[in-house]
Amino acid sequence: MKAVKTERILQGMILVLLCAFVYVIFISLHEKIVGVGDSAPDFTVTTDSGQRVSTSNFGGKLLVLNFWATWCPPCIEEIPSLNEFQRRFAGSGVVVLGVSVDKDEKAYRAFLSKAGLSFLTTRDPEHKISAEYGTFLYPETYLIDAKGKVVQKIISNADWNDERLVSYVKSLL
Repeated sequence: MKAVKTERILQGMILVLLCAFVYVIFISLHEKIVGVGDSAPDFTVTTDSGQRVSTSNFGGKLLVLNFWATWCPPCIEEIPSLNEFQRRFAGSGVVVLGVSVDKDEKAYRAFLSKAGLSFLTTRDPEHKISAEYGTFLYPETYLIDAKGKVVQKIISNADWNDERLVSYVKSLL
């Protein structure tokens, strides 16, 4: 009797694990990952400076959408060159928007107060925007043209002062 009960419990546990496995596979196959040539998912945010922005209101400009976090060393390493890049292209039709996925608002605010960023920033602690793009590695950056198409996707940190990248951006303007 005891052996039958143990066997049924084990069968139930196997069934639960099998259902969980099927669910994970299903979600993985249906996960949206935005790539070059795709339309950029629309979003609307209020930046830390109080400006309300969306992918649709950058008309005529190149949007550099950078997902980052204060706890991510490559993200922090990338920020000075991205900051300089924004200064360099500020009047040229390029807008940089940094979207932090930090859950810890205090750490985020402390970082911003020290960093002196020249580009727009916002925080997305629930990862709503990054999930729309299929972003789970940081930093990750999307260059989105005036038509709302992703023209470049950069996974990991980049040197935004590299002449090849600068020339590429200039060719998009």
